[in-house]
Amino acid sequence: MTSATATDASGRRPVGVAVLGHGTVGAEVARIIREDAADLEARIGAPLELRGVAVRDVSRDRGLPAELLTTNAEALIRRDDVDIVVELIGGIELPRKLVRTALDAGKSVVTANKALLAAYTGELAEAAESRNVDLYFEASVAGAIPVIRPLTQSLAGDKVNRVVGIVNGTTNYILSAMDETGADYDETLAEASRLGYAEADPTADVEGFDAASKAAILASIAFHTRVTAADVYREGISSITAADLTSARALNCTIKLLALCERVPSADGKDRVSARVYPALVPREHPLASVNGAFNAVVVEAESSGRLMFYGQGAGGAPTASAVMGDLVMAARNRVQGGRGPRESKYAQLEIAPMSDILTRYYVNLKVADRAGVLSAVAAEFATRDVSIAAVRQEGAGDAARLVVLTHQATDRALADTVAALDKLESVIAVTSVLRLEGSAE
Repeated sequence: MTSATATDASGRRPVGVAVLGHGTVGAEVARIIREDAADLEARIGAPLELRGVAVRDVSRDRGLPAELLTTNAEALIRRDDVDIVVELIGGIELPRKLVRTALDAGKSVVTANKALLAAYTGELAEAAESRNVDLYFEASVAGAIPVIRPLTQSLAGDKVNRVVGIVNGTTNYILSAMDETGADYDETLAEASRLGYAEADPTADVEGFDAASKAAILASIAFHTRVTAADVYREGISSITAADLTSARALNCTIKLLALCERVPSADGKDRVSARVYPALVPREHPLASVNGAFNAVVVEAESSGRLMFYGQGAGGAPTASAVMGDLVMAARNRVQGGRGPRESKYAQLEIAPMSDILTRYYVNLKVADRAGVLSAVAAEFATRDVSIAAVRQEGAGDAARLVVLTHQATDRALADTVAALDKLESVIAVTSVLRLEGSAE
């Protein structure tokens, strides 16, 4: 009898697990599988056994028996006694190859790799479908916060119209700290790095790439349409200044990096999908305004269920491992019971709406010459392009003179044209900031 078919004393065949990667999350997953074996067995209906962990260096002390460690991930995946592969390596090309190997070999896969999914969700979903195995990825968005499963299961009978959230803890920590202390971006980023909230190279976080990958995943699920990271409009937070936060406070707002996914009607009334990531002013009374530090939150708006909010730890070894283990238990139960989790839903195939068509309110901060006629000249450029002004406030005087303009809803195209025209005005020294306002009553 081979290890692949061996059963325990009760006659139940164990479910074998291979873990790829032993970083912060991988180490926690391996620990839970081994230390909580009895509870996991009771929840699954069969023993869950760790068959091996793929690492770069087997000589390091990882607190695991040496026989569980290997540098040959592909050989580990192909073992007959491995039923489920947990991919926690990160990156795209190597994980893509290994996940495809696992799926093609009939192994279910659990992954936390948002970049991989945002780039190749269609390919991987089709591979899972062809072998009738599971592909679970709850941990790819917002760590321990359950978002993927409610969208795919709890709201499967509802029509989701909008998903908006704070899905990157690093940027939320930086913006929250800037708001609270008045410090500038560079100073706050340095402090985030010192405290371990920011990576040595924070580009993926602060320039919005991480959030864009998550937005692509959320949009794909919410709107039954394949959306990739390339379809997501993206801006980061590196241009946000302490002055922007000060102006936001004067408007009773704060600034958050938001991932927004929503249905946008076309001229003929057909639904399209918009997925975008950018820093935006958020009114203090909005639920997302109070999400501070490294926490994440996602608000889902659906026709029947209304507004739902999911809040909690969005990153870190233990929270992310919790989401991975939830997926692992589901995949293992399916193996034991002969079932399968939800398949990819892409029936809608909605068109991606261009950013130029998106309606949003705007905050525009201008450094201007302190003389008569400036306001009328600025207002004329807005009016020429049908961008309605909701409020104007003057700040400072002399060389420090500024105009802060808040608009009603306008298209991104109209606002961009307005800003280009303002830049050419003799009375406008510089357009220092352009931010969107989200979550207002308008």
